[in-house]
Amino acid sequence: MKYFLNGYMGAGKSRIGTLLAEVLEYDYVDLDEQIELIEQTDIQNIFRKKGELYFRKLETKVLKDILEKGNDMVVSLGGGTPCYGNNLEWIQEVSNAKTIYLKAAVSTLTERLFLEKVHRPVISHLETKEELEEFLRKHLFERAYYYNQSDIIVDVDNQAPEEIVAKIQSKL
Repeated sequence: MKYFLNGYMGAGKSRIGTLLAEVLEYDYVDLDEQIELIEQTDIQNIFRKKGELYFRKLETKVLKDILEKGNDMVVSLGGGTPCYGNNLEWIQEVSNAKTIYLKAAVSTLTERLFLEKVHRPVISHLETKEELEEFLRKHLFERAYYYNQSDIIVDVDNQAPEEIVAKIQSKL
């Protein structure tokens, strides 16, 4: 079985993915980490030096490689992964795969992301919390169509990571 965690940046995909993989005794893959290993630099640098289009093409290639692997795994997708190209379709076509949307409110995302926005290329240019919140509200609305197609939707607001993993397990 393959479980693909999706949701907006800051929703907790990496943290929850790591914990869920431990509990299930599955392999864990963080798509962004795989891309950074291949490129030998961080996502922010890839965006700055090579652009978002280059990043999205590489992201799709790495996703396809993961989809071809036969082992049980939990995969944390990048926030935009299911929203570009045919990525979501390809995941949905895999018979032993389920998608899990970690749904966070705009207010939760704003609080989590404001202090680390300098490390997030998509939002690094935003200066105030108000600008960030407005951007997130619009961006999340655009991506909701993709996220809401998930097999499982879990609200992550005001919950400890262990509680979220337990919720996911109860729905598997």
